[in-house]
Amino acid sequence: MTFPGLFRTVLLALLLGSARLALAHPTPDLPVRGVFETGGACTIYVEVNPRVFDPHPNDAPSLTMAILKMLPPERQAELIRQAANLTRAGVEFIFEPAGPVQPEFVFTFTGEGNRPLVNDDDTVVLMGAWKTTVPPGATGWKIRALPDLRLAVIFQNFIDGTMHPRTATLFPGDTSFTLDLTGLATGTSEAASHHATTPDGAIALAGSANDRWASFGGFVRLGYAHVLPDGFDHILFVVGLYLLSRSARPLLWQITAFTIAHSVTLALATLGYVHVPRSIVEPVIALSIAAVALENIFHPRYTPWRLLIIFAFGLVHGLGFASGLGQNLPKASLAVSLVGFNVGVECAQITVILLCIFLTGWMRDSERYRQWIVIPASALIAAIGLWWAVQRVAANVFGNTTVQGLPTGECQEPGFESQVSPCQSLSEYGTT
Repeated sequence: MTFPGLFRTVLLALLLGSARLALAHPTPDLPVRGVFETGGACTIYVEVNPRVFDPHPNDAPSLTMAILKMLPPERQAELIRQAANLTRAGVEFIFEPAGPVQPEFVFTFTGEGNRPLVNDDDTVVLMGAWKTTVPPGATGWKIRALPDLRLAVIFQNFIDGTMHPRTATLFPGDTSFTLDLTGLATGTSEAASHHATTPDGAIALAGSANDRWASFGGFVRLGYAHVLPDGFDHILFVVGLYLLSRSARPLLWQITAFTIAHSVTLALATLGYVHVPRSIVEPVIALSIAAVALENIFHPRYTPWRLLIIFAFGLVHGLGFASGLGQNLPKASLAVSLVGFNVGVECAQITVILLCIFLTGWMRDSERYRQWIVIPASALIAAIGLWWAVQRVAANVFGNTTVQGLPTGECQEPGFESQVSPCQSLSEYGTT
């Protein structure tokens, strides 16, 4: 076999070997939220997406309301048991100075961010709630993501109906900041909260501007992880952008347009101004991958139209990010968190581009580069995107027709405590 033939064979083998991942979504995060009230009442929530129970959570389908209504009680009970085991084995809950505690979570099915389940294509999660009181003499509250947990943990807190501005993004082995609880149970915490931090380094309940910026680094890491290694669909799209042109200027404009576009829709969806069903967003994302790859084959020139197309597709990718991330962005520091997340995404995209340059930059002959790399790689990327789109459309059509006529979902407990009604969403709670 000649070198060109060998090179194309290796390239195709690598792409085919990863084709299974082309159906992947980013692995769900594990949000942990503490809801505290002056006087000592508190509820700890943990939100578990059933996809994480699959051996390959990246390409596992989401549990929807339509599927939930068809699950037998035994299977629902099994999912609850799995959620309880995952939480117990993956997260350590700590009240200082007493040390770790073992919460007794009660799990129920609800929508992401504690939203009520209404439509058949609503994503279903398991919401665990532990209603308790702050232990006498407790001075702080924190959590630790245990080393064996293969998920990112989002640590957020609410005090008397207001979301604390600091959010921690924890990866396996990380420990969160300590939230100062001094005086909370006796109602004297306000005096202790006048300082940004307490002498032992805990974060005051009142929060400060510094807390918003402290969340920045965690969301940079989270944005990076949502692309590398979790976002294979996003990786394919960026590779498709690279294959059109290796010149710096076209690459820069394309990546920038894509980043700005998905930032806009992620922000709008997080604020609740835009909502597009996942059943529409996911097939369009797949088609965007195929469209960019096919354009590399049939229209191999950079034009202003290419930039407009990429911007439009970027808007859709932003909705995809929002479907899994929006509820975890802290409303109290939304701008900082969005910037951090998008910086992480941009860094991951640059990493993908640099890897592409490393693998193909040695080939200087433009005709051979197009013949040996651009056309076969783009053809395979297009095939993956089209196959993914067909699968997603089929899943939506057949999944919905099997449950036509069934009643829509009711509001699911648990609801957040205090002045928050059982059907109120997390985003609404964070802005009260």
